[in-house]
Amino acid sequence: MNLQIIALLGQDGISSGAIYALVALSIILVFSVTRILLIPLGEFVAFSALTMAAIQAGRATIGWLILALALAALLADLCAALRQRGQGRRMALSWRLFAMPCYAVVLVLLLAALPLQSLPMALQALLTLAAITPMGPLLYRLFFQPVANASGLLLMIIAIAVHVSLVGVGLLVFGPEGMRTEPFSDGALELGFISLNSQTIWVLLVSVALILALYVVFGRTLYGKALRATAVNRLGAQLMGISPALAGKVTFSMAAFMCALSGILIAPLTTLYYDSGFIISLKGFVGAIIGGLASYPVAAIGAVAVGLIESFSTFWASSYKEVIVFTLILPFLMWRSFKSGDREEEH
Repeated sequence: MNLQIIALLGQDGISSGAIYALVALSIILVFSVTRILLIPLGEFVAFSALTMAAIQAGRATIGWLILALALAALLADLCAALRQRGQGRRMALSWRLFAMPCYAVVLVLLLAALPLQSLPMALQALLTLAAITPMGPLLYRLFFQPVANASGLLLMIIAIAVHVSLVGVGLLVFGPEGMRTEPFSDGALELGFISLNSQTIWVLLVSVALILALYVVFGRTLYGKALRATAVNRLGAQLMGISPALAGKVTFSMAAFMCALSGILIAPLTTLYYDSGFIISLKGFVGAIIGGLASYPVAAIGAVAVGLIESFSTFWASSYKEVIVFTLILPFLMWRSFKSGDREEEH
């Protein structure tokens, strides 16, 4: 192994690690607000990459999935309003209930009418984000909002069930073939004997920008602190005028957006399949565990380390790279266990 090989492996590792970092931060974001370990976040990455590739191929059908979810969410809202009326309370109907189905209809029409193949790549990326991001709040409304006060174990079981369901839906929508997209640009930045691919630079710049934005929102703004308050005490936050349901939807939207953007960034670098999201989620989860499901900077650093170890393991022992990566979680779990001692979970 010479310096040039080390540089190439390091570049690949940092690119992958930046994507894992965004997934890890999304996991912590959702967990810190809703106490849900959202395992299906990797599906947002895979679905985004596959949607971008489908748009470039001129045959995107993801809009129908969003429309089906939106109609199911509308039905759930109408049933909840009828239950309120049956209990003697005012029926809470509003035009806002029909906003998401209308949005989904417009999305389906756009994907059917626009010349997708000939659109500029920026518009293709925007269409992808517009298609994938709504999946976050819709999944929260359908599967998590009705049991928001349940135990963490039940929420995790539901998250696993949603993941398994999305894998099947991904096979139905995208098919079994792997896809990758065209790169944003073909240039490269020469730094001595190191040649940085332009796609790698895009990944790093966008990842750093999102990490900084997340830090500012949750550490410096009133809205970010209000979202975090719902995780500490949902009832107390509600008494202070913070809607736990709205907080959950906003958090899922932010996480879905970050993962969708990650999928767009990684799509030109590797071929993704309908079931690739699970491995991406697990590697992001390793980074989140390194950060203790609380620290954004430590989780980001840990996720980048996961990417680097994966890259160099591919060179030295490609058959065992997944084993090496996932073994990393064991010492951190042991350390967290010893650190927590015999403290019981607070209810």
